[in-house]
Amino acid sequence: MKKYFNFDQLGTNYRTETMAGITTFLSMAYILFLNPIILTLDGVELPEGMTRMDSGAVFTATALAAAIGTLIMGLLAKYPIALAPGMGLNAFFAYTVVLTWGIPWQTALAGVLASGLIFIVLTVSGLREKIINAIPGQLKLAVGAGIGLFIAFIGLINSGIVVGNPDTLVALGDLTTPTTLLAIFGIVVTVALMVVGVKGGIFYGMIITSIAGIVVGLIDPPSQVVGSVPSLAPTFGEAFAHFGDIFTLEMLVVILTFLFVDFFDTAGTLVAVATQAGFMKDNKLPRAGRALFSDSAATVAGSVLGTSTTTSYIESTAGVGVGGRTGFASIVTAALFVLALFFSPLLGVVTSQVTAAALIIVGVLMASNLKNIEWDKFEIAVPAFLTVIAMPLTYSIATGIAMGFIFYPITMLLKGKAKDIHPIMYGLFVVFVLYFVFLS
Repeated sequence: MKKYFNFDQLGTNYRTETMAGITTFLSMAYILFLNPIILTLDGVELPEGMTRMDSGAVFTATALAAAIGTLIMGLLAKYPIALAPGMGLNAFFAYTVVLTWGIPWQTALAGVLASGLIFIVLTVSGLREKIINAIPGQLKLAVGAGIGLFIAFIGLINSGIVVGNPDTLVALGDLTTPTTLLAIFGIVVTVALMVVGVKGGIFYGMIITSIAGIVVGLIDPPSQVVGSVPSLAPTFGEAFAHFGDIFTLEMLVVILTFLFVDFFDTAGTLVAVATQAGFMKDNKLPRAGRALFSDSAATVAGSVLGTSTTTSYIESTAGVGVGGRTGFASIVTAALFVLALFFSPLLGVVTSQVTAAALIIVGVLMASNLKNIEWDKFEIAVPAFLTVIAMPLTYSIATGIAMGFIFYPITMLLKGKAKDIHPIMYGLFVVFVLYFVFLS
């Protein structure tokens, strides 16, 4: 094992790698409880005839998808990078595809499966990197920031801090409502943990908020802590069963969005983690193809199990920060996700008010991309701003991406920068124009 992972060459050992794996797990364990809340649209009143995903099945699918993806990353790519269903992509899946567009969650899972299969083809052929490079860096930053605002907006709504208003569309909620006060308490605690640099601050914030909710009687205590693993039956294989339903223009936009967001989410995470760990050589990532394949395979596995797109997690930097340098750390993280399967009874204490802080903090972290956008260049500022602002205001990640990708070629052409526009961007311009035509 030491020889396979080159412990001596990388100056590491079993103890350091194990601690790194545990640290990474604690930093991203919140997804085990947050993903079921989002994908089941917990607390959201569904339109008549729309079905809700099974929370237990999503919990199991989340843990298994994370374990499988992280294990493949560790064994194949040999990197200390963990994977799990991605934030932002799960919100797009639930709030845009299912809730807003009325697409059954089974068909949405088929869309995730299709994107994963396309990813594998693009990765093996080497086209994935070329497509990534074709999208302007400024738009990549805008998409990340816009998703951050969208996720934070969901957190504010779930907490009751922001409510609907017939006159102003949204307004400040009643901050004296007990459940809203619990959410505010969670936000304060989580912010405090993050500010002082506690590893896994989001996860610990959820635990503290849940305990506080139980103490004051707002959350029913769990009947047990450890229990049997919830059945996958309600979601397993639904992606295959509904694969024939994806051949529509609407689903094409869904699949493209899954592809686009995961493209840059994974690429950005790989570069960030690899840079921190010192893996980059001549500005290139060794075994990049294997790392990208691990991500693609995890998405396929996750869709079959019953969860949204599985992607590399930036929280892996927490493990690298304590010395993780090899895939053995990922094996440890994967094992902990398997162990977590037996803690499903705790799902009942993780309410939408408890997870509100996690959504808002993740939104803050993603919105940091705003600082790198060239706002002084109007031809860049317009498509970037429309991308960012449209996501929360239209309650749709896809709409924000569409607006940005339509205006970018227009503003660049008017500025006389036609040579700076990659041909792929013209193709995406047509696709997203048709998207708006179809919606109308």
